[in-house]
Amino acid sequence: ISVGGVALGAWPRVAMEASELWVGFVGAGRMAGGLVRGLLQAGKVPASNILASAPSDKNLDAWRELGCRTTHCNLEVVHRSTLVFLATKPHILPGVLEEIRPAVGSHHIVVSLVAGITIQTLQRLLPPWTKVLRIMPNLPCVVQAGAMVFSRGSNAGDEEAALLKSLLSSCGLCEEVPESYIDIHTGLSGSGVAYVYLFAEALAEGAVKMGMPSALASRIAAQTLLGAAKMLLETGEHPAKLRGDVCTPGGTTIYALHQLEKGALRATVMDAVEAATIRACDMAKD
Repeated sequence: ISVGGVALGAWPRVAMEASELWVGFVGAGRMAGGLVRGLLQAGKVPASNILASAPSDKNLDAWRELGCRTTHCNLEVVHRSTLVFLATKPHILPGVLEEIRPAVGSHHIVVSLVAGITIQTLQRLLPPWTKVLRIMPNLPCVVQAGAMVFSRGSNAGDEEAALLKSLLSSCGLCEEVPESYIDIHTGLSGSGVAYVYLFAEALAEGAVKMGMPSALASRIAAQTLLGAAKMLLETGEHPAKLRGDVCTPGGTTIYALHQLEKGALRATVMDAVEAATIRACDMAKD
């Protein structure tokens, strides 16, 4: 087989073991880059087993620096991989699926990172036998602290779900969910990373206002968020319980929480998650 004049026969068939997996990325933007960095840092897939495509070298240079293979040909990615991640912009994906459809075989596992494109749409635009899964990661995958959810299509079985979960778990928390939760996850965690950065910035600026140097305040704010999140995950306690544990009668924390309640922090954050979720649902209809 050759694509674009490149002989493809030299590449081995993919084994289902993650360590021997040949992985392709159609699209090489920020989210795909975050995911591949997580996979590489965890040692799940060797860089030489990863092939990424993009129309120009703008994003591919960074992939080459990581040791990954690159191409401008989407079909080459499909021919040389068994696990294929779709990571294009939403409006580009239908054309890409039409292009790669003839090369998709029953051995392929196709995983979409594309916001707003449903499993039903993916299955309609790919061959009827295609094993399709849809994932929604977030940017902290790059530091192996992501929060990801995935859903499987009608042809993807337990083996494909287990393989994907094994890979994604190297990048952070990973849960299989009904597809209806994916837009909610976008509002909660995909966009939620930005809400946390805004809160961290505000925490640090409060300390700067009171006389602490900015760099030190930022580090302490980040560590405070990290520690609080770790306690939530490791204790399994409800956030309200942990919050109550910090509050002593007449102490500093309850005075501060009163100010946050007066500023409607809780309602504002709930509104933010709702707004982002609704926007994610609207994108699926565009």
